Amino acid sequence: IPLSSGIILLTWQKIAPTALLYQISPSLNMEILIMLAILSTVLGGWGGLNQTQMRKVLAYSSIAHMGWTVIIALINPNLMILSLMIYIMTTLTLFMTLNLSSTTKIKSISNLWNKSTPMTMIIFLTLLSLGGLPPLTGFMPKWLILQELIINNNPTMAIVMALSALLSLFFYMRIIYVSSLTMFPTNNNLKHHWFFTQTKTTNMIPTLTTISSMLLPLTPILIIMS
Repeated sequence: IPLSSGIILLTWQKIAPTALLYQISPSLNMEILIMLAILSTVLGGWGGLNQTQMRKVLAYSSIAHMGWTVIIALINPNLMILSLMIYIMTTLTLFMTLNLSSTTKIKSISNLWNKSTPMTMIIFLTLLSLGGLPPLTGFMPKWLILQELIINNNPTMAIVMALSALLSLFFYMRIIYVSSLTMFPTNNNLKHHWFFTQTKTTNMIPTLTTISSMLLPLTPILIIMS
């Protein structure tokens, strides 16, 4: 599907089922939630390992992130909403950058170095945030969810979720490794263009990048709110 349609599928389409989970959270079964969360995080992490298309990588990433969102629905529904909001912001940033640079494959990110280095750095930073690498914003929901699981006497589940997150972080790191250290010989003859034409989309990307990567210092405030 086009990247513009992928944005809707991975962001807007998650709001309705998450709102439904929020409303029925008091009556949910914890065992079922744990089983669904483990299956989602493991399937999303394992399925993304062998992909070369960015859209497929983000699809499996979406499955893995929904596992983190679902597992906290019964314990702290407000934290579930926070996790979804951060995921939507981060995914929106990545999709808008990929759409602006017409990048759909992992190997195309290597060519993007010659078109716009700032765009490439935004992609790398957003991928690391999606993987939950500290001190980026994506680490915040995982940190809070693991903390809630431990407080509610589920340390084993917290360990399983943390280990499953390493699968997703691995294929994000692999994308960055391949894209930054693998350059095609034909790229040497291309001219460097650092900036794209200014549009409404390009004006939104810096703000979204800041939100999706630099909100970790606000964690104490968000804990009080949740």
